[in-house]
Amino acid sequence: MHSTEWVHFIAKIVEFAGLAVMMAGGLYSVAKFILNLRAPDSYHTLRKNLGRSILLGLEFLVAGDIISTITVEPSLESVAILGLIVIIRTFLSFSLELEINGRWPWQAEFPLKDK
Repeated sequence: MHSTEWVHFIAKIVEFAGLAVMMAGGLYSVAKFILNLRAPDSYHTLRKNLGRSILLGLEFLVAGDIISTITVEPSLESVAILGLIVIIRTFLSFSLELEINGRWPWQAEFPLKDK
């Protein structure tokens, strides 16, 4: 196997890991939801866990795209496509972060009030 084939193979493994993280996290989130169905915050816990799984999976997918685009096919068109993919996935990540935590990633956490 040539070095470019190895790099392409590694990029595919990283992308597969992203899909695996999303699927495993989704299954875990749904199983936890079903087991705690009567809990008052079970729906919010499901959304939070599922969102975190998707965020982590997106990170792996972006890493795989960067590896394959920059090292295997370095052309202006492939770099432009990579840029578009990263912008779309970054927007998705920010949107999920807002959904999960109720704030943008760059905003500080609100101090917890004493109960």
